[in-house]
Amino acid sequence: MGAPASRRGGGTLTVMVALGANLGIAAVKAVAGIATGSAALLSEAAHSVGDTVTEVLLLAAVRRSRRPADQRHPFGYGQERYFWSLLAAIGILVSGAAFSFYQGYRTLSGRGQPPTRPWVGYLVLGLSAVLEAASFVQGVRRTRSEATIDRSTLVGYLRDPRDPTVKSVVMEDSAAMIGIALAFLGIFLHQLTGQRAWDGAAALAIGTLLVAVAFELARTNMGLLIGQQAPRVLVQAIWRRLDGQPEVEAVVDMLTMMVGADRILLCARLDFRDVLSAADVESTCVRFDSMLREEFPDLDEVFLTPVPHDDPNLRRRIRARYGDLGT
Repeated sequence: MGAPASRRGGGTLTVMVALGANLGIAAVKAVAGIATGSAALLSEAAHSVGDTVTEVLLLAAVRRSRRPADQRHPFGYGQERYFWSLLAAIGILVSGAAFSFYQGYRTLSGRGQPPTRPWVGYLVLGLSAVLEAASFVQGVRRTRSEATIDRSTLVGYLRDPRDPTVKSVVMEDSAAMIGIALAFLGIFLHQLTGQRAWDGAAALAIGTLLVAVAFELARTNMGLLIGQQAPRVLVQAIWRRLDGQPEVEAVVDMLTMMVGADRILLCARLDFRDVLSAADVESTCVRFDSMLREEFPDLDEVFLTPVPHDDPNLRRRIRARYGDLGT
C-alpha cells in the first residue's frame, strides 16, 4: 500500500517535463497570436503562460514540502505542497481564464482587426499538440503508476490523490489539449464562414475550461489543507491488520490525516485483552508500531492508545465519523 522511495521523487520529473513543454508552447503561441490577431490563439498563449507559472509553483511545492520536521513543525512541512498547489490553481484562474474571457469579449464586441493567416494558427496548434501530448503521456504514466500502488483505478486516484502536483499536471495537460482543439475549431470556423464570432467564442470556451480546471484543483487542495483522512482502502487495511492481532480485543477508534504526499498520521485506540500486563501492552505497542510502518510505509507518525471498547460516548463519536470500518 505504501510508496517506495523512488516514488517520492517522481513528481519532480513530471512537473519539469510539463514546465519545459509549456515554456516553448507559450512563446510560440504568443508570437502566432500577435501575428494573426486570433483571440483563440492569444487565449491559448495566456493559457500556456498560466501553466508555466503553475509549474514553477508546483516545483516550489515539491521542494519546500520535503524539508524535515523540526521543533516548530513536528509533523514536517508536507502540507506546504498543498498550499503551493492551491496557489497554482489560482494562477490558472487569474492568468489564463481572465485573459481568455477578455479576448473573447473583445472579439465579439468587434474590436481590433479580424484574424488573418489561419495557416499560421494551424501550424502552431499542431506543434503545441505534439508537445502537450508528450507532457500528458508522462503525467498519465506517473499517475497510473501511483494508482497501481494505491490499488486504485486511474480515475479513482485522480479524484482522491495523495500528491496534488501530479494531478495538477495531468489536468493542465488535458485542458491544454482540449484548449488546442477549441482554438483550432474557432480558427477553422472563422475561415470557413468569415464570422469573427467563432474566434471569440473559442476564446470564451477556453476561459470556461480553465475556470473548471482551477475550481477542481482548488477543491482538491482545500480538502487536503484542512485535514483530509487517508484513502479509505488504506484505513480499512490498517484497521483489519490491527483487529487481527491476538493481543487486541477490538479496534475502538482510528484517526488518520494526510500530512504530506505519501505521509500519513495515524492515531488508533485499541482495547487490549485484559490478561496483558502494563509491560505487555507497552511492548505490544512498540511491536505494532514497527509492524505497521513496515507494511504501510506511508505512515509517518503512529500513535496507539489503550482504551475500553464499551465506552458509549466514544463509540457514538466513531460511528458518526466513519461508520463501521471493521466491515
